[in-house]
Amino acid sequence: MTILITGATGQLGNAAVRHTLKRTTEPVIVSVRTPSNFTLEGVEVRQGDFNDPESLNFRGADKLLIVSADDHDSSLRIQQHKNAIAKAVEHGVGHIFYTSLTDATTSPSLAAEVHKATEEAIKATGLPYTFLRNGMYHENYLGALAQDTVAISTKDGRVASASREDFAEGAAAALTTPGHENQTYELTGSTSWSFPELAGDRYQDVSDEDLIAAGVPAFLVDFFKNIRNGTFAEVRPDLEKLLGRPTTPIKV
Repeated sequence: MTILITGATGQLGNAAVRHTLKRTTEPVIVSVRTPSNFTLEGVEVRQGDFNDPESLNFRGADKLLIVSADDHDSSLRIQQHKNAIAKAVEHGVGHIFYTSLTDATTSPSLAAEVHKATEEAIKATGLPYTFLRNGMYHENYLGALAQDTVAISTKDGRVASASREDFAEGAAAALTTPGHENQTYELTGSTSWSFPELAGDRYQDVSDEDLIAAGVPAFLVDFFKNIRNGTFAEVRPDLEKLLGRPTTPIKV
């Protein structure tokens, strides 16, 4: 049972490879834009760029993990993913796994557009699929939480985040165990938290407009708005089940 993982020089993809290697002796292949940047041993390395479909080589993969691209241009990301999906079909991949977003088909988050379109494209292939709908990463917020003043527009909205390592290990668990065909997993941390709760007296409530005026990118302001509105607050059991343990709590 050969496993192929894309984006393996990125933080999530690389961690998914590490955890997969710990869990299986089956062949593991990685697809990366720049092979010289990939340093883990014990895997076959293939050069592949989602922007160049003809460079992608997924032949021989029974299971393919498509790690979501990270471009902020939604239309470009969707096309990148569609390029990879088309090659998966062409090359006879048996099962597509995709790192999606919490509630991808119904979320008000602007980021959901990419993941909804990608999930639809994967379903349209008729291949078995597994959607790993990752929630928020602890690491996305540690920088803000470490500031002397945590000026943010989330109010007391809660975040059921988990660590990047836990999401990567969850992906590896799904890749290396039987089943998971045509399943959608909503992956969150085992607990939730709020900025006022973790920052205490350092928390300062500001508006979205204040953040935009300060130069905060619009996509981040949208995430903060969704936190404020409870979009990422719900704790789900799926990641715990894949890991066989509670997730690692956030530490400030």
